Amino acid sequence: MLNQYNYNEVLQQLGLENINLGASDGQQWLGHGKTVDVLTPIDGSRLASVKQANADDYEQIIAKAAAAFNTWRMVPAPQRGEIVRQLGEELRKNKEALGKLVTIEMGKSIQEGLGEVQEMIDICDYACGQSRMLYGVQTHSERARHRMFEQWHPLGIVGIISAFNFPVAVWSWNLCIALICGDVCVWKPASATPLTAIACQKIIEKVLKANGLPAGIACLITGKGSEIGERLNLDRRIPLISYTGSTKSGIHISKVVAERLGKTILELGGNNAIIVTKNADVTLAAKNILFGAVGTSGQRCTSTRRVIIAESVYAQFTELLLSYYKKITIGNPLSEGSLMGPLVDTQAVDTMMKALDAIRSQGGKIIYGGERLPEDKYPGGCYVIPAIAEVTNNLAIVQEETFAPILYLVKYKGDVESAIKIQNDVPQGLSSAIFTNNLIESEQFLSHAGSDCGIANVNAGTSGAEIGLAFGGEKETGGGRESGSDAWKVYMRRQTNTLNWSETTALAQGIKFD
Repeated sequence: MLNQYNYNEVLQQLGLENINLGASDGQQWLGHGKTVDVLTPIDGSRLASVKQANADDYEQIIAKAAAAFNTWRMVPAPQRGEIVRQLGEELRKNKEALGKLVTIEMGKSIQEGLGEVQEMIDICDYACGQSRMLYGVQTHSERARHRMFEQWHPLGIVGIISAFNFPVAVWSWNLCIALICGDVCVWKPASATPLTAIACQKIIEKVLKANGLPAGIACLITGKGSEIGERLNLDRRIPLISYTGSTKSGIHISKVVAERLGKTILELGGNNAIIVTKNADVTLAAKNILFGAVGTSGQRCTSTRRVIIAESVYAQFTELLLSYYKKITIGNPLSEGSLMGPLVDTQAVDTMMKALDAIRSQGGKIIYGGERLPEDKYPGGCYVIPAIAEVTNNLAIVQEETFAPILYLVKYKGDVESAIKIQNDVPQGLSSAIFTNNLIESEQFLSHAGSDCGIANVNAGTSGAEIGLAFGGEKETGGGRESGSDAWKVYMRRQTNTLNWSETTALAQGIKFD
């Protein structure tokens, strides 16, 4: 049986009530749309209700954001970084409660919930430092007494559309970098996880108000993607939309935003593979694959979906992996002893069951798990046993991303080049890894002829990226980049400048026009 837990205590610690307004401009709360109940996948019980935004709420908030941008963009970048630093301090104070709320509302383990909030804290620290390093470049002009350089200016309003599986971290990746760049942000969270969004909005509002900043710098609008999300996509006042979610929705968003010549950051599906070569430490590989496949109950865009294993170590590796799977503890994710909690809702469970049926009908073989767990012991109907299937990579279901704890085992013959070809033979290109102690194999995997993914690791899993470098992928993953490295540039507009400090007119390329 699942242990009972006082959810209300956590909600109250974060200022959440039985019925919550779901929209804010940073100072005033609104919510004149539909009222929806929020359920926890832990046991199916109601947590609270949210009054979503309607069209009038949306217009009021966007108008405030547009006005705030004119003020915020003129605040020196290091001072903007100081606001983000203060946000990090408030998140530190609320880490335990917010981490628990992530677990309660979304279902990931408490270790992962706390880790997600720590990631928010980390990006605040990172962005604060980055606020002093928004570098342009300078180069020499071919014309005498001319100076050429480039600058980076704020874009305007950034629309952030986040997914349920990382209900707070994705917002912080975008928000913190956008704020130091001089942008203002409007956040539409996933419909399944509005309470964590409201809690985060209350936290940042405290910081903004303490610094006497105007409404509109950081805004929240809850509502259906087809309504509020589509308004953001169509709105010419919003130059950049950052979307995290399915490839299907990402394709639609990219078309809609492109039609108005807006910019997008797309973080879409992953179909991530790990190659285990004959030169691998199979124990190290199996441990990393275990977390990659069942962490967040297989609901990460970086979850390990496929393992491509050398024929010579296939039996040894499979036996070891199965032994680990049999030790997985499934239960209340608030319990420190549970490695795997529920899926986000019953619809996600249904999707997993249909995928397992497709595996069988297409010639694959389920060698472990895949069953629903009984509701008399696991209330809410969102618990499953993670599955392992032996397949070939060309099965139609393997070419798709199923957001569930299903792991595909694929055997390969020959050298590592054969394994890389199998890995790359899917439409998605987010995260990838190879386990090998052979230097040539690892270098081949990282070369131009190696992994075609945005993330490629050696002797480390596909999941658990740090914030220091850019995050994102290629192909149907969308090509977007967030978080570290020079990802800040997408939140700004580049301007090339020439300054003539001579007293004559000089044209480039030696052109005379006297």
